[in-house]
Amino acid sequence: MNFRITGLPAERFAHLFQQAVRRIADARTPGYPCRISLTDSRPGDELLLVNYEHHPVASPYRMRFAVYVRKGEETYDRVGEIPEQLRTRTLAVRAFDTDAMMVGWELVEGKDLEAAIERRLVDKRAAYLHVHFAAAGCYAARVDRA
Repeated sequence: MNFRITGLPAERFAHLFQQAVRRIADARTPGYPCRISLTDSRPGDELLLVNYEHHPVASPYRMRFAVYVRKGEETYDRVGEIPEQLRTRTLAVRAFDTDAMMVGWELVEGKDLEAAIERRLVDKRAAYLHVHFAAAGCYAARVDRA
């Protein structure tokens, strides 16, 4: 099954570099996850920590949470590829229907994400998926059928 994973749109964050909470990445492994490029920070990278509404829907599943973004990044948008950032973490995969109601979910190790995507998207009710970092619960990326 073909799928497309996308990060957050870079243009939605450009103005925030004037006034947001700034952090300088330390040497933690894995690094801080940029939700635009879906890459991890390197020591010394400047990051913004912002609250972002990643699921602006008219359902009980409307969601917002803190996310890290890096200035100058391009939005990750690839078909059939899993970014390394998602491969190295435990993830929650959540399926939503066209009314933004959750119709399926599972916890999975990132190395097994393709199989989880296929299991969730085989359900015809699933219009799209959200991937979250399981430990912190924060939004990581969106998955659509390609």
